[in-house]
Amino acid sequence: MGIRLYQQPSLHSPVLIAGWPGIGNIGLIAVDALRTMVEAEDLGEIEPWEFFYPRKLIIRDGQLDDLEFPANRFYYKKSEKQDLIFFTGEEQPVDEGSAYAQGTKAYQLANLVLDVAVKFGCRKVYTSGAAVALIHHTARSKVWAVPNAAHLIEEVRSYQNTVLMSDIEGRSGQGHISGLNGLLLGVARKRGLDAICLMGEVPAYLQAFPIPYPKASRSVLEVLTEVLGITGDLEGIVSLAGHTEEEIDRLCESFPQEIKEQIDRLAREPLERTSEPGPITDEDKQRILEEIDRFFKRETKED
Repeated sequence: MGIRLYQQPSLHSPVLIAGWPGIGNIGLIAVDALRTMVEAEDLGEIEPWEFFYPRKLIIRDGQLDDLEFPANRFYYKKSEKQDLIFFTGEEQPVDEGSAYAQGTKAYQLANLVLDVAVKFGCRKVYTSGAAVALIHHTARSKVWAVPNAAHLIEEVRSYQNTVLMSDIEGRSGQGHISGLNGLLLGVARKRGLDAICLMGEVPAYLQAFPIPYPKASRSVLEVLTEVLGITGDLEGIVSLAGHTEEEIDRLCESFPQEIKEQIDRLAREPLERTSEPGPITDEDKQRILEEIDRFFKRETKED
C-alpha cells in the first residue's frame, strides 16, 4: 500500500479538490471539468491493489499480461492566484454489503489522499457529491455545503447559490454525507486541515438511476471557480447538462401518468426556495421512489 509520485513540484499552500463516483457522479464530473479547465498535470497515484478488486484481466498471446484496477490519481496546477492539487478516484472502497465507502480501507485511503496534500503544504480541502432534493430536473441545482470547522461557516454563507446543510428546514442542524466525501472531512479535521464538502442538488426521482447529472456538477463548478479565482470556459459542462436534461425528459415520458403528474408538479409548483431550500420530507421522497420502482418492476415482468 502506498503512493507513487511522478514528480516533486514546488507548490505554495495548494488547495486540494477531491472527487469520487456517487449519485449522478456530481463531484467526479465537477473535479474533472475543473482539472481540464486549468490544464493540470499528472502528479501521482495511489497504488490500488489493497483497496480494490481488479476490473478485468488482460490476456495477450494466451497468458495473463496485466490486471486493470480502478485508478486513483493526483494532478497539480501552479498559478499566480492559487496552486491546486486534484484527486480523482474511479471507485470508493466498500465492505461487503455496503453501498458506500466505510471501514478500514476507506479510512486508509482518505489518509493517503491527505498525506499527499500535507506533503505539498496544503491547508484546505474541498470535496463534492450529491444532495438529494425534491426539485424538478429543469430547475437550477443549489449547492449544499458542510464545513468541518466553525470558522468556515461565514465563508460558506458567502458562496453563490449555496446553503449550509444544517440550515435547511426540517433537518434541525443534522445531516449525513455518505462515503469518502464525508469521511475526508472528518479525517481532515483530525489532521488540522480546513475542509468543505459542496453537494449539488439532484432530483429525488433520479437518485436510483445510474445516469450522470451534470447540471448539479455545473453548480458546484461555478462555486469552485469563484472561490478559487479561476476563469475558464464552462461551455463543455453547460452543453453536457443540456444534453442530459433532454435524455431525462425522454426518460420521464416513459413513466406512467400518475408518476409524471407528481414529477411535473415540482416544476409547476416549486417549493419555496429563497435563501434556503424548502422542506424535504422522507415521506414525499419515498412515495415517488416507490412508485418509480413499482413501474420498472412491472415493465421487467412484462418484458
